[in-house]
Amino acid sequence: MSDEQTAESADDAAETAEESGLQNGDFVKVAYTARTVEGGDLVDTTDKEVAEAEGVDTEDQEFAPRTIVLGDGHLFPAVESDIVGREVGDSGSVVVPAAEAFGEYNEDEVRTVSAEKIPEDDRYPGAHVDIDGQHGHVETIIGGRARVDFNHPLAGQDVEYEYEILDTVEDPVEQASGLLQTFFDVELDMHLATDELEEEVEVEDEEGETETEVQTVEKETLYIESNPQLQFNQQWMMSKQQILGDVIEKLDIDRVIVQEIIDGAPAMPGMGGMGGGLGDIEASLEDADVDADEIMDELDVDELEE
Repeated sequence: MSDEQTAESADDAAETAEESGLQNGDFVKVAYTARTVEGGDLVDTTDKEVAEAEGVDTEDQEFAPRTIVLGDGHLFPAVESDIVGREVGDSGSVVVPAAEAFGEYNEDEVRTVSAEKIPEDDRYPGAHVDIDGQHGHVETIIGGRARVDFNHPLAGQDVEYEYEILDTVEDPVEQASGLLQTFFDVELDMHLATDELEEEVEVEDEEGETETEVQTVEKETLYIESNPQLQFNQQWMMSKQQILGDVIEKLDIDRVIVQEIIDGAPAMPGMGGMGGGLGDIEASLEDADVDADEIMDELDVDELEE
């Protein structure tokens, strides 16, 4: 075999090895714990026992393995790159340099500001504050001036991730749930259905001219049941179009329908509609054991009737 053939064979083998195992775009369930390299401080974890051992309040947080899409930046690129090519059951460890994690420490980001810009309750060393759209923590306060560090608390720190690949995720509903939980920690009920809809489509007639006709088409639809946690989530309110667009693209479905479920509840007495009139108001006040005559005397009844 010639040297050229040997080189080609080696390249083919390397390419085959590179393409084996998990690849970008795969949905993968991973467990991990991340700590700073220098001090071993906990940065993030999917393990509740680890969090509790570090004194983290676990009441309002869910700790469980995460579903990520490799190559989508759900974890630091160095971690995802280390997972590519591996198999379910593998574990690994990778150090993310400070510059690729939370950034290098920048002395210029430590600035002196007027203490008046800080809420009175937060005027103490260590307090986390938001000033002029930037988040920082107070280092010192002397007189009317405060020294505030606007660097990320972990800036300048290399971070080590230890991870285990638990499984691949093939079920589309599980994939959607995992995707949504990368944006916000909310458990949602959802299901996938194929809907038949009548839709106007353009077709060509026998003469090659385009005309519009109504046809029955199938739409692969993900139904998501909304809840108050979702409705009042700031990120959801600002970015739901982009988030759901990502879900549609990754799952290769046609559409997403978010359903808001409102449970029936008994109406308050006399609140049958905005046009109920003064008689309904008086009846409601009487039912509530309130002196209706006294309140009505204080109102400009003629103006209300108009």
